[in-house]
Amino acid sequence: MPDPTADESPAVPAPEPTPIPVRAQLLSTEHWSLLATRNLAWSESFSRASWFLTVVSATVVALALVADSTDFGPGFRLFALVLMPLLVVIGVATVIRLVQLNSEDVELVAGMNRLRRGYLDLAPELEPYFVTGHREDVAGLMQTYGVRRSRLPAGQYLSSIALLVSVIVAALIGALAGLIGDAFGAGIEAAIVAGIGAGVVALTILVRLVVRQVNRTWDRR
Repeated sequence: MPDPTADESPAVPAPEPTPIPVRAQLLSTEHWSLLATRNLAWSESFSRASWFLTVVSATVVALALVADSTDFGPGFRLFALVLMPLLVVIGVATVIRLVQLNSEDVELVAGMNRLRRGYLDLAPELEPYFVTGHREDVAGLMQTYGVRRSRLPAGQYLSSIALLVSVIVAALIGALAGLIGDAFGAGIEAAIVAGIGAGVVALTILVRLVVRQVNRTWDRR
């Protein structure tokens, strides 16, 4: 008499290994997906920076027209005090988003390096023909970025769009501080000192934000 507790379900056969051409196709599909996502991130980065600069340029033109018509009187100060805080808010939001896009780009490059490692696992003899990196450490990422160094160079900070926009935002904050000082009756010298001080402090904070986020992203490597 058969044992009723015995498992009579048929054994499930082990899955067959995926053929190498199918593996290469899957890796290639994912690679193109990451590349398209990276292109979108770069497009958004340039678009946000360009849009912010367009708004700044339009505001400067508007301030010049109002200053010419009011002879830098109370009407000009009121108009400037309305527009400048709006520019500062837009600028800070732009810097934050640019920093996020920079972090996303690093993660996407790390994913593409991982896929190249998969290509080399399928065909190790092709390694001498790869110009970009295939490791996820800093050296591998730097190779993909075209930098022949094993650590993050200082130019990575100085040439970033987020840092360049931060300089403009700091200048706007300094100008706003000077306008506020002038509106409260401070002398021209005091207003200039307040503007320079506020701009330097704002630039320091924004630069630290950019550098800290960049370091945090690369430290995960």
